[in-house]
Amino acid sequence: QLQASGGGLVQAGGSLRLSCAASGGTFSSMGWFRQAPGKEREFVAAITRSNGRAVNGDSVKGRFAISRDNAKNSVYLHIDSLKPEDTAVYYCAADSSVRTRYAPSLIDQSYDYWGQGTQVTVSS
Repeated sequence: QLQASGGGLVQAGGSLRLSCAASGGTFSSMGWFRQAPGKEREFVAAITRSNGRAVNGDSVKGRFAISRDNAKNSVYLHIDSLKPEDTAVYYCAADSSVRTRYAPSLIDQSYDYWGQGTQVTVSS
């Protein structure tokens, strides 16, 4: 089970930290995706549990950073310089495949567990 939190209403230029806590097991990697109204789900960032290798999506490089705390079985998404186009529901996902043990996947089909999503709204 994945529990995401930390979303909210923020002014443009502000910052947020999203959290995702996993329970019931550990995973090779965990990541974040987002989906804006009328748009397809988009990869944001992911990180492996074993070596902490992180990957960011092209649209968020330089502003988003993912981190993990293995002791808490949690990942975090730090978001800086928020823009109105960052408005979306942000989903936490976990991948149990051994294929992603040392390098996370950018493809949503690779993830077999999903959280409920947390809304991020950025006002201009």
